[in-house]
Amino acid sequence: MAKRATVAARPAPGPPGQPIFGNLRAFQKNPLQFLMDARREYGDVVRFQMGPRLAHLVSRPEWVRYVLATHHQDYPKSVLYQRLEPVLGKGLLTSEGEFWRRQRRIADPAFHLERIGGFAATMTDATAAMLDRWEAAAASGLPFDLAPEMGRLTMSIAARTMFGADVSDASSSVGRALNVAIHHAMRQIQALFPLPETLPTRDNLRLRRAIRTLDAVVYRMIAERRRHAAPTDDLLSMLIEARDPETGATMSDQQLRDEVMTLFLAGHETTANALAWTFYLLGKAPAADRRLAAELDEVLGGRVPTLADVPRLGYTTMVIQEAMRLYPPAWVVSRMARRDDVIGGYQIPAGSTVVISQYVVHRHPDYWEQPEGFDPDRFAGRPPAAYFPFGAGPRVCIGSNFAMLEAKLVLAMVAQRYRVDLVPGHVVEPEPLVTLRPRYGVMVTLRRRTGDGRSS
Repeated sequence: MAKRATVAARPAPGPPGQPIFGNLRAFQKNPLQFLMDARREYGDVVRFQMGPRLAHLVSRPEWVRYVLATHHQDYPKSVLYQRLEPVLGKGLLTSEGEFWRRQRRIADPAFHLERIGGFAATMTDATAAMLDRWEAAAASGLPFDLAPEMGRLTMSIAARTMFGADVSDASSSVGRALNVAIHHAMRQIQALFPLPETLPTRDNLRLRRAIRTLDAVVYRMIAERRRHAAPTDDLLSMLIEARDPETGATMSDQQLRDEVMTLFLAGHETTANALAWTFYLLGKAPAADRRLAAELDEVLGGRVPTLADVPRLGYTTMVIQEAMRLYPPAWVVSRMARRDDVIGGYQIPAGSTVVISQYVVHRHPDYWEQPEGFDPDRFAGRPPAAYFPFGAGPRVCIGSNFAMLEAKLVLAMVAQRYRVDLVPGHVVEPEPLVTLRPRYGVMVTLRRRTGDGRSS
């Protein structure tokens, strides 16, 4: 077990590195492979050097809980999260300490399950509109990339639930701006010595333009909502009206902007990736796809799912859980050790970074039988402690209920109408950016279901 630094401990083993760079270049080349190889070759606590930063990969569930939950106060977010601040500001993902606790207290009521359930009809309406657009592709049999389709859908849902309005007129520019921001953040995270955003480099100038695009949309929505005399049911209105239960304070426009940007990016990007990976895995598992279609036929009988149907969609839920085990949208988190500590008998020096990868732990052979296989039935019982796609501890994702509801409803509506077939020969592999995207997209064709779970 992990324990406080009261006894002598030894440095953890780890891969040899290069002068100055340490293991940074190997990580940059293939982050997922580097972390998987490190755990497999050196064990569940691995020491490595990321340029000037000392880091440790920790991969046992009890140690994950130790860092993220039971001793979270000794492991604040690492300096790497500061690379996201130019885009996200001081939102729930990047802030720390009392400011974070205050923001979380204010935002929590807006994400209670009973309030999130009120968005189910918005989610199904947006999905129905997408399915109608797909009719031409289904009739022609022409292939298309599913990944950006999931992105457009989740952006539409995020905009309608966040702002109470469709931003489809701005969705292309918003999508491009988010893409610029995500790639910039990843380059900054992986850089040996990241350049300040204040320098007028080509990359920084592109980022500034992207932020201006995003800010224009968000601040316009905040201003419009503040002018509204009557409150509405969207998340932005809930956040504007919310008060800190301890102090009665509300959020400023800047704080609202930062939280909206965080929630919009997280709610759009992560769920889109989870759904894209889910359809990719189902495309490779026809038996699971048939079982899913049979459940949907039995529970829904061809109609649009409602919130009341969700508890009966057991296999649908397990399919999503298993997809997020294999391809967790949030694939890594990092923390900084405030003081010297000992984990697994190994030194964790103060100031060093602790890296915890959902991708690695979710494939740990000590906790998962045939970890590379797609088997939704492994979630028939209580999910094991080695599963944490939404994080753990006090900083578990505030939008987890929203994301799961959205994913279940979208999967149910798509899978009851279409069999999604993968285009043979198209390469799909994970691209570890801020989230885990499918590199090269997911090329598919559609076949209409006949109503009995089979495809025509």
